[in-house]
Amino acid sequence: MAAVAAAVLATGCGGGDDGEAATAPSYYLSLGDSLAVGVQPDENGQPEETPDGYTDILHRTLYDSDSTLRHERAGCGGEDTTTFVEGGLPDCEERYESGSQLEEAEAFLAEHGGRVDLVTLTIGANNFTDCVDGVRGTGSGAAGPGGIGIDEECVADGLERVETEVPVIAERLRTAAGPDTQIIGMTYYNPFLALMLLDGDPAGEAGEAAGEEPGGDELAERAVGVLTQLNESLTASYSAAGIDVADVGTAFESTDDEVPADSGTGMPVNLQNVCDHTWMCDISRGPDIHTNEAGARKIAEVFAGQVD
Repeated sequence: MAAVAAAVLATGCGGGDDGEAATAPSYYLSLGDSLAVGVQPDENGQPEETPDGYTDILHRTLYDSDSTLRHERAGCGGEDTTTFVEGGLPDCEERYESGSQLEEAEAFLAEHGGRVDLVTLTIGANNFTDCVDGVRGTGSGAAGPGGIGIDEECVADGLERVETEVPVIAERLRTAAGPDTQIIGMTYYNPFLALMLLDGDPAGEAGEAAGEEPGGDELAERAVGVLTQLNESLTASYSAAGIDVADVGTAFESTDDEVPADSGTGMPVNLQNVCDHTWMCDISRGPDIHTNEAGARKIAEVFAGQVD
C-alpha cells in the first residue's frame, strides 16, 4: 500500500491519462464465512449481516491511509472449506457468478491484476458448527448437560476436510493473487469455552462450578482440543503457501485457563474473553458464536498488525 501512495505522489501533478492512473482504485478482497460479513444476532436472536464485521473495520482503518482502497466484500455466512471450494450452499450460490467463492475470488484477482493489495481469509470453523447442539447457529449432536453435545464423528470429518481442503484453497489463492499481493488468513477464537457456564452458575463462580459439574468442564476442554488442532492445521497450510497468519486464537488467549488475581468475575482469562467479545454469554440474544462489535474490533486489530 506504501507503493500505491508513492505512485500517487509521483504522478499527481500530471494530467490526462496519468491523472486517471494516479487515482485508479486499489482493492482489498475479503473472503470467508459469517465473521467476514459481520454476522451478529439481531434483537430477536436471529443472525443477520451487519456493516461492522472485522473486515469492514479493517477496511476503514486502511482507508485512512489510502483513500483509493475499495473493499470487495465476498464472504458468505455458513461457508465451510468444502462449499468454499465447490459451492453448493444455497444462500451463497446466488452471490457467485463463477460458481464457488474460491472461483469468484480467482476471477476477481484475474480481472483486477496487480491492483489487489490485500486478501483476507476466514474459513474452517463451519466445518464444526454442525458438530455441536444447543447453541444458536449450530447443528445437532448427542445431547449432553443442558442440552449441549459434541458429535465426535462430525469433529473427525471436519478436521479431515480442513487438513485436505485448506491447502488447496491457500495454494489456489496464492497462485491467483501472484507473489506481490499480501494474503492473510486467520486462526479462530473458541466460543465454546462458554460451555463451562452450562450449569447456570453466576459468572463470578464459573471457575469453581466447572470443577463441581464435570459435564460442562469436559465439553469445554474437548472444544479447546479441537480448536488447537484446527488452528495448528490452518497455520501450517497458510504458512506453506506463503500466506501470513492473523493469530486470533492467541489474541483471545484461548488456552489460558488461569483466573487473574484481580478478576472481578472469577472467570479464567479465556472464558472472560469469550464473554466480553462474543454473544455466547448474552442471555437475551445468545448464546451465539459470533463476535460482538468489541470482538470484531479485536480481530481487525490482529489483522492490522499483519498488514505490510
